[in-house]
Amino acid sequence: MKVGDVKPLTATVAPDDATDKTVTWSSSDEKIVTVDANGSTTAVAVGAATVTVKTKDGEFTADCVVMVTAKE
Repeated sequence: MKVGDVKPLTATVAPDDATDKTVTWSSSDEKIVTVDANGSTTAVAVGAATVTVKTKDGEFTADCVVMVTAKE
């Protein structure tokens, strides 16, 4: 991503008939990348941050490393 970019991330909770598919999103460094409740990421500054999605019960998580580069 480049500074200023906005990109969506998606999470799939399985099985399809899971009773609660609620997830929460977080960023390891919001000075680099922010993420909203819907998984939309915004590149704020040059660097790297890990975006984590976690199921409501906290039992399952997934990480995505986001690299942010300067605008050209």
